[in-house]
Amino acid sequence: MALKGNLRNFSTTQLLNLINLARKTGMLMIYEGIPTGEEDALGEPKYTPGKQRAAVAFKNGKLIYAEMGTQDGNLASVLHKAGKLNDRQAQVIRERASLTSDKALALLLIQANYVTQADIVASVQQHTLDIVYDLLTWADGPFAFNDGELPGDDRITVPIDLENVIIEGSRRIKELETLNDELPNLDFALKFPEDPGDKFKGIHLSVEEWRVVSFVNPKNSIRQIAKANNMNDTEIRRIVYGLLQAGLVELVKPPGMEEKARQAAGARSRKDAPQIKKTVVNKLIDRIKTL
Repeated sequence: MALKGNLRNFSTTQLLNLINLARKTGMLMIYEGIPTGEEDALGEPKYTPGKQRAAVAFKNGKLIYAEMGTQDGNLASVLHKAGKLNDRQAQVIRERASLTSDKALALLLIQANYVTQADIVASVQQHTLDIVYDLLTWADGPFAFNDGELPGDDRITVPIDLENVIIEGSRRIKELETLNDELPNLDFALKFPEDPGDKFKGIHLSVEEWRVVSFVNPKNSIRQIAKANNMNDTEIRRIVYGLLQAGLVELVKPPGMEEKARQAAGARSRKDAPQIKKTVVNKLIDRIKTL
């Protein structure tokens, strides 16, 4: 199946349904869109594929692998994010095994009793699902399905039924609408309430929630916290929303945010100024022509 298009006209959910029903094997590539200056048959702007944003692999209709351009997909980072490795362990492994393939690294970690095979399978599976659930929310961008293409043999793949992915993805899209309404701007920062001690008593936070809490500081934007923890926008919104609802953190504007907004407004004003002057000049020319 040679299939190319734009998510604007053919959604990720529709693509997954098609791949599932046809039991296809191949790689779905999603790219940044570069405007061509032309329009398609529907009058929409045309885009040509630019930098790769994500890649998702399938085998006989099952999801087996996914990677996101903005996330570190190294096995050490995946295990760290899943809470199977602590900060120090993940850092040392990244430094010492930077040239080691994921499969070779998995064997080394199992032999050294850092993790079990079940830990690796569960962590890779969750990493793959997190990426695909995020892709289901993308509404635009060129894509191409490369029939028969699979990830390299050095990658760890875990087969996942697409039916459950599509159902859960649809539920998460509805949840995301709520999260976007509650947290539309990830450039805001977080701070602890005046007396956070009592609020944290008896609270059981997940590993990822504790990591986010450790970065809470009016100087750190939510977007920066997400990047530091290798999280996508949906994941950070879900965690921050939960912390806000529990009263454990509060939203604040980070230093310089208002100044950046003023600078952006000034830049727009300067950009518009020549157009205004040009309009005035054109009117004068037209007036002179009538004399």
